[in-house]
Amino acid sequence: MDTSLSNPEKINPTNTNVACPAGNGSVSTVQGSHHSPAANPDATLGRHVARRLVQIGVEDVFSVPGDFNLTLLDHLIAEPGLNNIGCCNELNAGYAADGYARARGVGACVVTFTVGGLSVLNAIAGAYSENLPLICIVGGPNTNDYGTNRILHHTIGLPDFSQEFRCFQTVTCYQTSCGLWMEARFELILITPLKFLIIHLHSSKESKPVYISISCNLAGIPHPTFAREPIPFSLSPRLSNKQGLEAAVDAAAAFLNKAVKPVMIGGPKLRVAKACAAFVELADASGYALGVMPSAKGLVPECHSHFMGTYWGAVGTPFCGEIVESADAYIFVGPIFNDYSSVGYSLLLKKEKAVIVQPDRVVIGHGPTFGCVLMKDFLQELAKKINKNTAAFENYKRIFVPEGQPRKSEPKEPLRVNVLFQHIQKMLSSDTAVIAETGDSWFNCQKLKLPEGCGYEFQMQYGSIGWSVGATLGYAQSVPKKRVIACIGDGSFQVTAQDVSTMIRCGQRTIIFLINNGGYTIEVEIHDGPYNVIKNWNYTGLVDAIHNGEGKCWTAKVNCEEELIAAIETATGEKQDCLCFIELIVHKDDTSRELLEWGSRVCSANSRPPNPQ
Repeated sequence: MDTSLSNPEKINPTNTNVACPAGNGSVSTVQGSHHSPAANPDATLGRHVARRLVQIGVEDVFSVPGDFNLTLLDHLIAEPGLNNIGCCNELNAGYAADGYARARGVGACVVTFTVGGLSVLNAIAGAYSENLPLICIVGGPNTNDYGTNRILHHTIGLPDFSQEFRCFQTVTCYQTSCGLWMEARFELILITPLKFLIIHLHSSKESKPVYISISCNLAGIPHPTFAREPIPFSLSPRLSNKQGLEAAVDAAAAFLNKAVKPVMIGGPKLRVAKACAAFVELADASGYALGVMPSAKGLVPECHSHFMGTYWGAVGTPFCGEIVESADAYIFVGPIFNDYSSVGYSLLLKKEKAVIVQPDRVVIGHGPTFGCVLMKDFLQELAKKINKNTAAFENYKRIFVPEGQPRKSEPKEPLRVNVLFQHIQKMLSSDTAVIAETGDSWFNCQKLKLPEGCGYEFQMQYGSIGWSVGATLGYAQSVPKKRVIACIGDGSFQVTAQDVSTMIRCGQRTIIFLINNGGYTIEVEIHDGPYNVIKNWNYTGLVDAIHNGEGKCWTAKVNCEEELIAAIETATGEKQDCLCFIELIVHKDDTSRELLEWGSRVCSANSRPPNPQ
């Protein structure tokens, strides 16, 4: 983790060339020149930051205004290629940047000092856990207030302004604060964009959020440095160690080629390693039975001929777990094994049977570990040396029994959740994307069969309830040609409901299925108590009030299958250009079989007695 406080004594260049590391030892250099004090009033630090955001692929920035970031926002919105999306609160702004980064590769949010920064912190922590490159920009105090022993508003009442900075150190891979203002002001401004460049380099390398604080009186200061277009980034590709790569491939090929019925499982770190295509290449070459961990759903095409489904132990796709756990060798690519993904540590896997491939290293059984080996390179080279072996998939085909259909509903029978997801399945295409909120939607959405090109996102590692509202806003903004289908529980929706307003204002066409079962169902199945029951809202009435006749929005309340069919027909037909909010009334105990099983196993893991040391 890198940290920088912009102290001119530390960062003044010693010559007229300002150089910035560009990764793996290469250097980008900007030739220094002498400028007159006069500068184009549009050539400001704020506009320069805006241009850099556009240059790395950010077209929309999610913000909440505060007095410390107002000038910065003026300069961001002046950039033609950058659109400001004002959010209802900082937490949702961070979640929106998270959702945006999942589709675009990078997202950005702008908040004010401390009250905004600490509010967005939870969303940034979630992005960190999910390996998402996200830029959090905070408008900071006036440079003249640093070191004066003054107490400012929006702080915790101490003259030390570093609390926010220190908080972000634990959930970002790089931090910089442009606030220490001394005599060498032009040198400081000159260095700032280069530091911003370093931030993106770290983001690209580690795929984690970064933090930058810009004092409120710096964003609007013009300087000739910013009069020209930004120097393009020079990003040298990371390379595998050639000998290490060869050794890892040879060892893995020898290990897997002697197996009788090997399988391969994709994990969530396929995304950060940009190795999804290489994973499919290996699957094609090997003929192995193929599955994904739950948090990797959507990263591997489910139309692949050897795709079995989700490997999630006792709650995964039927027959997938049996094939994986009975295999004599398995290659896990980019896995994260935690208590949730392992169903309370109940997976029946043996380390001596496993090849574990992480973004920059390979571990084979209890044997050697090969470092400085990039996942994408490893998979591509292994595909050339692996022997085709379809034994596990042939066995899967022998034991596979197609899933049954939900019991047909009686006329006007109260809606059941399994009937709901049967109809959601029919809505999916390459022009749609699914957002699954923390809760029973995790399990019901895992069972959806994604057509080629259909997006899918959920937050499994961090599992913050309410994430999906902001993430849906950001994801839909990043892929306007797709229609996002969000499945959200009532308890989660109550945490972050406000930014349905922003979706309407942005003209988004999302379909939100609000599953109203009266509480925190996922918590009920882990450990029940009166705290899991919530106050019921009139959800459609709330969204109608938020709509307030401005923009395009349509709501419906559904109690049975007949009403559900009618609502879907309207949402995909007459109201296809509207944000559609469909509230579904279901029984409080109507949950998936998988949640019942998973909840009991997680409860068992949580309730283990202390282990005497």
